Amino acid sequence: MTPIDPSLFRSPAEETARVLLGSLLTRTLPTGERLAGIITETEAYVGPEDLASHAAGGRRTARNGSMWATPGTAYVYFTYGMHHCLNVSCYRTDHPAAVLIRAIRPTQGIDAMRANRAGNKPRKHPLRDRDLTNGPGKLCQALAIDLALDGIDLLQSPHLAISGPFGSADPDRIRATPRIGLGEVGDWKQTPLRFVMT
Repeated sequence: MTPIDPSLFRSPAEETARVLLGSLLTRTLPTGERLAGIITETEAYVGPEDLASHAAGGRRTARNGSMWATPGTAYVYFTYGMHHCLNVSCYRTDHPAAVLIRAIRPTQGIDAMRANRAGNKPRKHPLRDRDLTNGPGKLCQALAIDLALDGIDLLQSPHLAISGPFGSADPDRIRATPRIGLGEVGDWKQTPLRFVMT
């Protein structure tokens, strides 16, 4: 794996969200098994001025503390009483900017991902590879990412890492759209801060 350059995460969230497309997200389980995939979709949350952010208006809580941490810190949160979501803090310490990892294309440990997604629910038809991790909650379930990984340093952790090549996605294949699932957040609802590698 290409090691992470610490400066990667010291860019504004919009820039970091684009650079992460095409890079590799790797989860190493306690058993040593590795689950990995290429990042294909991200969303940027730029800071306290961003009304869609958990830190809108400078709100700082126990839940969102990792957003304020050193760039490159994992911010994992639990939502809707059922899903975990993985973010990466960026820009600078004490400025709550982060990038949500929305989707990956599985490349390693696919059988384990399928088992993690199935849980205790028997399925009539197995999930297709492309449906295992095509959403932020799905990818966290598939990769066994939960609150125990909140606050870890992605530059140092043996459990969760993002590695290069960074900035490898063809700019002509990156589509920018408004973010998904937002409430009433004014003009931020239509700001194109979701990035998809097509």
